Amino acid sequence: MNDSYKTYVSVVGRLLLALMFILSGFGKLGNIEGTAAFVASGGLPAPTALAVAVGALELFGGLALVVGYRVRLVGLALALFTVMASVVFHAWWSAPAEQQLVAQLLFMKNISVAGGMLLISALGAGPLSIDARLAAGAPKRSGPSNA
Repeated sequence: MNDSYKTYVSVVGRLLLALMFILSGFGKLGNIEGTAAFVASGGLPAPTALAVAVGALELFGGLALVVGYRVRLVGLALALFTVMASVVFHAWWSAPAEQQLVAQLLFMKNISVAGGMLLISALGAGPLSIDARLAAGAPKRSGPSNA
């Protein structure tokens, strides 16, 4: 595979994965009361604080993915959040029979997104990213490599 393909496809991939988080985070922060009520429906403590924290994580994490800033950390954080939210809010195995199919689809979609986030965390942002620019400008270390 040529480097040009990897360069541009990694940008498109980051953008597509980030879009869900940006839109969701923006929506959560724009309706804290509604988000807090939803958080409370999952039995979680401090629903207003969690609503703000989750909205900020999704919005700013998504934006960091788009520009390629600290994507290894952001990808891991968003993967963990997505798995936890899926278990709490899309527990299809305990949903009423008439809701199981939709809940399972939402759960599996989220698990797939978490997989994408883990890949980004493992592989990095790619050449067209702030991370790549920062790495290119970083002084080279002498001595044994940590790679």
